[in-house]
Amino acid sequence: MLQARDGEIGAHVVRIAEEFRRGFEMVERIDRPAVTIFGSARVPRGDPTYRAATATGRAFAEAGFAVVTGGGPGIMEAANRGAKEAGGLSVGFNIELPHEQGENAFLDLSLEFHHFYARKTMFVKAAEGFVVFPGGFGTLDELFESLTLIQTGKVEHFPVVLIGSEQWAGLLAWTRERVLASGMVSPADLELLFVTDGPADAVRYVRDCYERRCAHLRAPAPREADAR
Repeated sequence: MLQARDGEIGAHVVRIAEEFRRGFEMVERIDRPAVTIFGSARVPRGDPTYRAATATGRAFAEAGFAVVTGGGPGIMEAANRGAKEAGGLSVGFNIELPHEQGENAFLDLSLEFHHFYARKTMFVKAAEGFVVFPGGFGTLDELFESLTLIQTGKVEHFPVVLIGSEQWAGLLAWTRERVLASGMVSPADLELLFVTDGPADAVRYVRDCYERRCAHLRAPAPREADAR
């Protein structure tokens, strides 16, 4: 929380630092490339979006990716469930909230946070890509923070996948007609987003981006003579 009083600043800073330390240690335990999946906590089991998230978690696990979520119910549970049932690694970074359920039952690794900013850092730190399902303010916050970090070069150019073309059509139209038309973003910024309705396309896009990045990192640096 942000309401620390002057006499509590030292203890507050220690608690924040401890959350980051535990978070980084948890990320180190993820032994494979990972994808972070965002989406609403309020989607019930049996909903088509829940089933799509389960299929997406399963598909990423089968492709060798760990699945990271906020560890709660709804879309988060569905994605973790798909990964877990496929024999993959299922990770949850949960958050203390007064009106939400605790962590879901499909986690291999889990950690609960008190501060949103520490938790969101781990979503980015762990990820080779972001997959975003329909959600509320929290999901939109995670989406736009991810885009901002990529746009400003604070993180690698990770793929960002929006699942559900009908769901996201209005937001994308508004972004083009208002934000892009006003010059507040560039056409290249909109190219950061990949929209699809299918888990297979999402996995293929993230995997291709990951493999290209790995190939670039493995490539030998040019010799001085070659660079001239």
